[in-house]
Amino acid sequence: MVSNHMKNKQSTSGFVSIIGRPNVGKSTLLNRIIGEKIVITSDKPQTTRNRIQGIHNIPEGQIVFIDTPGIHAGRSRLNRSMVDVARSAISGVDLLLLVVDATGQADGAFVNDILKKVTTPVVLVLNKVDLISDKNLLLEKIAAWSALFPFREIVPISAGSGDGVEHLVSVITGYLPEGQPMFPDDILTDMPEKFIVAEMIREKVFRMTRDEVPYSTAVVVESFIERENGVIAISAAIMLERDTQKGIIIGKRGEMLKKIGSQARQDIERLLDTRVFLELFVKVVENWSERPSKLRELGYE
Repeated sequence: MVSNHMKNKQSTSGFVSIIGRPNVGKSTLLNRIIGEKIVITSDKPQTTRNRIQGIHNIPEGQIVFIDTPGIHAGRSRLNRSMVDVARSAISGVDLLLLVVDATGQADGAFVNDILKKVTTPVVLVLNKVDLISDKNLLLEKIAAWSALFPFREIVPISAGSGDGVEHLVSVITGYLPEGQPMFPDDILTDMPEKFIVAEMIREKVFRMTRDEVPYSTAVVVESFIERENGVIAISAAIMLERDTQKGIIIGKRGEMLKKIGSQARQDIERLLDTRVFLELFVKVVENWSERPSKLRELGYE
C-alpha cells in the first residue's frame, strides 16, 4: 500500500539503494524496472562488482536506483572491495530496498549486521515468491521477516516474471522527496558505454563457461572506435589469473571464444543500436584480484 504522506506533489525525485546477499535477484530486479538490460546477471555469486545507477522515469518524477554487489564475507581483496562498495550505498539515499530470497529462512544476524544503525526507511523485497506455491507458507515467511526489523513495508515479488514489480515501484514512489529529476529523461544509466560493453562480455564468460572458469575473470575494453560506415569496432581483453585457464576460454579451435564474442556482440548491438565488430583476446595477469593497482585500474577500488 502506498503511503499517504507523499501524495499531491508536483514532482518527486530520489535515490534508492538495492542491497542484499549475492544471488537474491537485485540486478534482475533493476533490469526489470528499467525495462532494459543495463546490469549483467548470472547464477555465479558476486556477478555484480560495481555500484551501478539505473534511472527510471515515472509520471510522478524520477527514481535513481543504485544496484550493489552482494554483501558477503569477502576473502579476496576484490571481494572485500565489493562489500565496501555495497555497504557505502546504505547511507546517503532516500530509501533502501533490502532484497531477500523468499525460499530462504529469515536471517536475523544478517539484518542486524547491515541495518542496526540505519535511519533511512527500509522496504523489504521478498523476491522469488513464484517458487512458493503455498500461500500460508508465504504468510509465515512475511511474519518471520517482519519480526526482525521495523520495515516500512514488505513487498512480495518475482523479479524474473515481473509479478508485483509495478506495485513495488508505486510503493517506492511514496517515499521519494519532492524534487526535480537529476538526470535527462532519455538515459537509463550514468555508466559509460565502455563499462556496460565490458560487463556484457563478462556475463557471457560467466554464463557459457559455468563453473569451469573461476570467479576472478575481468574484461577490459582496449579500444572503442566508430568507423565511417557507422560500425563500432571494439577490441576487448578477457583477463584471467592463470595460464591454465586460457584453454577453457578459448576452447577447441577457438570455438568457445567465438561463441562468447557472438553472444556478447548481439547484446552490445542492441545496447548501441548499431552494427558492432567485436574482437576478443585473452590476457593472463597473475593474481590480479589481489593487486591494488589492477583493482584501481579496473574501477574496483
